[in-house]
Amino acid sequence: MSRTVIRGGLVITAAEETRADVLVEDGRVAALAAPDSAYAQGWTADRTIDATDKYVIPGGVDAHTHMELPFGGTHASDTFETGTRAAAWGGTTTIVDFAVQSVGHSLREGLDAWHEKADGKCAVDYGFHMIMSDVTTSSLKEMDTLVGLGVSSFKLFMAYPGVFYSDDGQILRAMQRGAANGGLIMMHAENGIAIDVLVEQALAEGRTDPRYHGEVRKTLLEAEATHRAIQLSRVAGAPLYVVHVSAEEAVAELAQARDKGLPVFGETCPQYLFLSTDNLAEPDFEGAKYVCSTPLRPREHQAALWRGLRTNDLQVVSTDHCPFCFTGQKELGRGDFSKIPNGLPGVENRMDLLHQAVVEGHISRRRWIEIACATPARMFGLYPKKGTIAPGADADLVVYDPRAEQTLSAETHHMNVDYSAYEGKRITGQVETVLSRGETVIDRRRFTGRAGHGRYLPRDTCQYL
Repeated sequence: MSRTVIRGGLVITAAEETRADVLVEDGRVAALAAPDSAYAQGWTADRTIDATDKYVIPGGVDAHTHMELPFGGTHASDTFETGTRAAAWGGTTTIVDFAVQSVGHSLREGLDAWHEKADGKCAVDYGFHMIMSDVTTSSLKEMDTLVGLGVSSFKLFMAYPGVFYSDDGQILRAMQRGAANGGLIMMHAENGIAIDVLVEQALAEGRTDPRYHGEVRKTLLEAEATHRAIQLSRVAGAPLYVVHVSAEEAVAELAQARDKGLPVFGETCPQYLFLSTDNLAEPDFEGAKYVCSTPLRPREHQAALWRGLRTNDLQVVSTDHCPFCFTGQKELGRGDFSKIPNGLPGVENRMDLLHQAVVEGHISRRRWIEIACATPARMFGLYPKKGTIAPGADADLVVYDPRAEQTLSAETHHMNVDYSAYEGKRITGQVETVLSRGETVIDRRRFTGRAGHGRYLPRDTCQYL
């Protein structure tokens, strides 16, 4: 039986902050105790980690990543191996990635394909959501099977006609099935039919630069789709989780629904909290680096997102990590913004950026852990195994130095992408040591993990309802 003791740190969970030593046995948290107690003093261990003047926090749960995703004639540049290694460097010890159903194929075929990509490759633990691209009688029946296999959430798209798009009737049917089997419907809420008209018009008028990607994907079309998704979920009697919320008007739709007591939830991402249309407008095609959907918004939307995170109208911050290199991938859209692969790198930066939000007074320390660890674990059926520090929980633990200063840069990050969306940003706070199920994967800023350590996580249904 291997034993590790982490001594002298401030243990922070969503529920409390307490000075405690943490005992780890065989990959799980065995006990917490006051550092000066006779109980803690009596612990013996194979390894002792000194966390004096540091935080001890749960490993992050990033519930929205896209490793190796095929998109726009190319594919995301991080593999499950490189992407989960980068996650570990950033203090994230669990990801939930998206398996993709191809049109004309079954959900199970898509799930099997993603298992093949990930098996034996991951440095940290992982689960899967299922993207439904083809809602049919047979795929609706398959939803029941997948919930039984621990894939308990299904993503649908109101955007991307001809690729992932589902119409309102298909969405309603999937929601009805989710209401019956406990599956949570995740929604990309943008009016893709209307957006395609605006894209066509912009290109015809010679507006081809990356900034027009943001201009055609109107905030009102995000808000309209969010409203419609909420009404469909009400008709179906199903809970709804809206992904990557970026616009003040969409937050207002969620807040209004939640004020009625509806089981409607929202996620935002660091890019919407820290970046803006100013980045999309960077000259010499540099704006292409920041093309993602939903798009970056004018800076004034950020206040509404922070407020939503404080009031719990938004519950989760995930990354939507979907990296494409600037050279050779983002460049596919030179002269036509609609051909720029949509996605940003971020799996390594989320925990640090949210700590910076604590430093700047946007959120509290406990709220940091709530939106980055505990709530995503509860939302997607992984709590209390993941997302907290308590006896019996997996020993996914991060020793975090709240005073260390760092500058984010492509030169020092570990994601397999040739730029940083936060190049040159100075932040306070840095991951020092990371344990995944008690095994050290980052040891005082040195990677000691391995591909294949990460285990697949079958998930329960949503525990947040």
